[in-house]
Amino acid sequence: MHKKEKNSNTHQSLISPLSLEEEDFEKKLRPQYLNEFIGQKQLTENLRIFIESAKLRKKPLDHVLLAGPPGLGKTTLAFIVANELGVNIKATSAPAIEKPGDMASMLTNLEPMDVLFIDEIHRLSPTIEELLYGAMEDGELDIILGQGVGAKSIKLQLAPFTLIGATTRTGLLTSALRDRFGIPLRLDYYEIEDLETISKRTANIIGCIIDTMAAQEIARRSRRTPRIVNRLVKRVLDFAIVMKKGTIDLGIAQYALDRLHIDSLGLDDMDRKILTTIIDKYDGGPVGIKTIAISIGEEVTTLEDFYEPYLVQIGMLKRTPRGRVAARLAYEHLQLPYNGTDESSLF
Repeated sequence: MHKKEKNSNTHQSLISPLSLEEEDFEKKLRPQYLNEFIGQKQLTENLRIFIESAKLRKKPLDHVLLAGPPGLGKTTLAFIVANELGVNIKATSAPAIEKPGDMASMLTNLEPMDVLFIDEIHRLSPTIEELLYGAMEDGELDIILGQGVGAKSIKLQLAPFTLIGATTRTGLLTSALRDRFGIPLRLDYYEIEDLETISKRTANIIGCIIDTMAAQEIARRSRRTPRIVNRLVKRVLDFAIVMKKGTIDLGIAQYALDRLHIDSLGLDDMDRKILTTIIDKYDGGPVGIKTIAISIGEEVTTLEDFYEPYLVQIGMLKRTPRGRVAARLAYEHLQLPYNGTDESSLF
């Protein structure tokens, strides 16, 4: 599987892509079947029906598109689908598929009914994406032999398979690719109650005791994201061990999270830097995302994928045709005087 690179920004350890060590940690926590998966109830219930139907028909599951912000369980669900179907899964990510031959090799090595999982599928190159069209729709692979006037095309019949694509940026998918997924599913941010349950489950798996109030506190500050719950439980446990606490209680959870600069809404230093930059340097906006990225020394894609979705979701940030605008709630949370921007005039 393609490994994502570490980001050098220290504040990204809780919010950003997984490091190699964190990927191993996540695998230990990953539920294996739908009855172990916490949250996304309607989505998982529908997915269970689709899987059972495919098994009863003895046909491959229709291709599945999993969309939503990072850390909500798209990769976990892909592996669960394979387990529920009782088939193998081959996993990769779009940036790792550099040549059409890479894609062709994966497709031709699939066994009947196998699952092929492609993370960040919106980043496929146009050439490789076109290669997928025939594979997804007709179960055929078009291969060009030779070059120039002597080139000829042959069709290879593929074993029946299910493609599961995961994306944080549905809008970047071409309509031609998006329309070939028979089962489009979108994961939403989690409810606090579900995150509390995940917090307790994670603590149990890594061998620590956590009380209910501490689990609730971690859940409230987790940006409504399971991956961040897992990271926070692990970090809070570090504080508990050093402070000779046998249990993660509310006091140690609050102390640790405050030391990590994770506030009551789950915002960290980078979130606050984004908002204060818009407010202080650009009078609350509107301001372009590239300008914000330059001002705070961060990549545009990191802002768009890992910070903006949550800030927009909780009403701190607004996306407008003219750029990003800090909402009134951001001023209130940061305890800054509101500048009186007429947001309605920006749309």
